[in-house]
Amino acid sequence: MISIRNLTFSRGEQKIFDDISLDIMPHKITAIMGPSGAGKTTLLKLIGGQLNPDSGSITIDGENIHQLSRTQLYTLRKKMGMLFQSGALLSDMSVFDNIAFPIREHTQLPETLIRTIVLLKLNAVGLRGARNLMPSELSGGMARRVAMARAIALDPEMIMYDEPFTGQDPISLGVLVSLIQALNKTLHLTSIIVSHDVQETASIADYIYVLSQGKIAGQGTPKELAESDSEWVQQFMHGKADGPVPFHYPSDSFSSDLLAH
Repeated sequence: MISIRNLTFSRGEQKIFDDISLDIMPHKITAIMGPSGAGKTTLLKLIGGQLNPDSGSITIDGENIHQLSRTQLYTLRKKMGMLFQSGALLSDMSVFDNIAFPIREHTQLPETLIRTIVLLKLNAVGLRGARNLMPSELSGGMARRVAMARAIALDPEMIMYDEPFTGQDPISLGVLVSLIQALNKTLHLTSIIVSHDVQETASIADYIYVLSQGKIAGQGTPKELAESDSEWVQQFMHGKADGPVPFHYPSDSFSSDLLAH
């Protein structure tokens, strides 16, 4: 569904992506993983057309997203759902109105039908009974689930999750993992998960790309990455404290530091 070829992108002097290529297959859950600062969220912004690459291409359903007019880009974005890391719920609107907002904005449907759609989406994430609550009354896990309901409000073909598991308690974490998997299967979605939570992401991903220093350090199914020959991938996937990414920040020898005047 998404083909990224020879993508290069920099912020000032820092090269975030250095000639990377990858594919997002339809109706699968693809994970983009890597340490903090590896450019995972930046990649989502490039896919959504919020940022433009220095070179290379990103095509979605055969359309080069960075060659589209603004009108064409907005039309394409209607096929995309987005779960922001913070949830990004509108704080002065109820749960119901948060879900209804994109439907009211992009369609001419009557309110009776909008109500039915909103209740269906909230029921899918288990929160139909919370429709009259305000965002300030929600727990962190509930807010993330409401954001998921809003992300699927317009029945997108694909949905992008930006760090969906961050800051969640074990129960909320289990609910979110189960929901992502269930929604992808039931709605025949193409899902992209950006995360550095290895265990949760690997449990549901069909394919994983691991980013490091502007390159793809490893790729494959969760099983293939767990058995990778790359020491860096092994360190990341198993959370080892020391390895190719050293525990100690580069410095002079300890003895010379101690004896220095």
